Amino acid sequence: MSLVRKFMTVGGATLGSRFFGFARETMMAAALGTGPMADAFYAAFRFPNLFRRLFAEGAFNAAFVPLFAKEIEGGGKEAAKKFSEEVFGVLFTVLLLITIVMELAMPLIVRTIIAPGFEVGSEKYDVTVKLAIVMFPYLMCMSLTAMLSGMLNSLHHYFAAAVAPIFLNVMMIGALGYGLWTGADPLMTAWYLSWGVLGAGLLQMGVLYAGVRQAGMSIGFKRPRMTPNVKRLLVLAFPAAITGGITQINQLIGQMIASTKEGAISALQYADRLYQLPLGVVGIAVGVVLLPELSRALRAGHHVEASNIQNRSLEFSLFLTLPAAGALWVLSDEIIRVVYEHGAFNTSMTDTVAGILAIYGLGLPGFVMIKALNPGFFAREDTKTPMRFTMISVAVNCALALSLFPFFAERGIATAEVVSGWLTTVLLFTALVRRGHFEMDRPFVWRLVRLVIAAGVMAGALEYASIYTAPYIGAQSPLLQQIGVVLALIGIAMVVYFGTAFAIGGASLGMLRRNLKRGKGTPPPAAADQSPQD
Repeated sequence: MSLVRKFMTVGGATLGSRFFGFARETMMAAALGTGPMADAFYAAFRFPNLFRRLFAEGAFNAAFVPLFAKEIEGGGKEAAKKFSEEVFGVLFTVLLLITIVMELAMPLIVRTIIAPGFEVGSEKYDVTVKLAIVMFPYLMCMSLTAMLSGMLNSLHHYFAAAVAPIFLNVMMIGALGYGLWTGADPLMTAWYLSWGVLGAGLLQMGVLYAGVRQAGMSIGFKRPRMTPNVKRLLVLAFPAAITGGITQINQLIGQMIASTKEGAISALQYADRLYQLPLGVVGIAVGVVLLPELSRALRAGHHVEASNIQNRSLEFSLFLTLPAAGALWVLSDEIIRVVYEHGAFNTSMTDTVAGILAIYGLGLPGFVMIKALNPGFFAREDTKTPMRFTMISVAVNCALALSLFPFFAERGIATAEVVSGWLTTVLLFTALVRRGHFEMDRPFVWRLVRLVIAAGVMAGALEYASIYTAPYIGAQSPLLQQIGVVLALIGIAMVVYFGTAFAIGGASLGMLRRNLKRGKGTPPPAAADQSPQD
């Protein structure tokens, strides 16, 4: 299967999950708006979600996958199975202890880390503590799920791992649907959601365990022991966890600051959900596929192939991300109005969330490039360098968020996240180039310049078109009419962007055909075959 086909497999499954996420957030906005119960639920949910990104997805995508791939290359499936069982025993034991400690300390954690701006003793504070207690075991389920996902990705079974997050959205949609059907108040709806999150974690873990068995590798529980392989994993995992969770760390900092303003946490969450669609479909797909592919190429000593893989990955990422960034900047108001402005979500909330979304759009290419650049370090078992860059980025984000929030409120927090994201991108890119681990080839540079021009032309066309569509998408316009106008604008954007990109040489049918057909083991085309005229 070619690299782009693998991106499309993971991206397609992620796209399905994100659409279910849209449905979930639309129902959340209608049921809870940006009221106190929405703030309480999102604050409680972000904590286990942060740990999931830090110690599950980030650490395992960066540390477990290269080591697992090494075991497969060196000793076959039996060696990989033994390594997996060693890791599973230690991971399960550590997670159980963490869960117990966190559950007991949850009141302290809420008032010091999760939401220090919530008044202790208030209903919002008490509800946040209780919801967090219910949802924190989700971390344990998802950490074990991340390990199973890493195994499947290393075995080139991408779809099951990519489709698993859909179950979280399905369970939460079911909980929201039941709450709306029974006329439950916001508090009871938040309870339904919390138990839905826990149920989804158990379901995802079960589905991926079945997927691993289907792939021909079953693992059992072994007494936890600190073997050399496990020690090596832990050495790599800690800095990888920090690096992999940069976005979540920055969002947690933003949440802590935003907790001092009513409705700010949920406003940031609603905007985050929308920009996560292109970030998830493109960025996560590239990151998930690129790491095992780079690891295998480097293990085999194919350094030219590794460089080609990374160039094509960045090219593919920006080909799809640049127009998405332009669209989010220009159409933020229209998108928020169609997706969220129903029920408890009013026009003033639309203005606030749209402003945040437009800012996030400017940071989207940087966030996606981080996903494509990190594997260049992780595949070489270097997790410390990205961690150092992440710590710099977090410090910048914290300073900017604290400085800008008093003047620009939620928009200040979003601006801080975007600036810190681009800083991380620049640092990662510069380090890879200086070490000789990445060289931008001529076709990539040629196409990048033209893709930026195509995205600019598209944004200008959208801005012009939106002037004429404004009367048909106002707050009083029928919902179906609003949806039709937004879809028409998106259609115009696609025609203009892809038409311009193909016309000026930013992309070509020949390039797409070669990337789709190029399979495992097929060498990259020669430099002459990658001419700018493609």
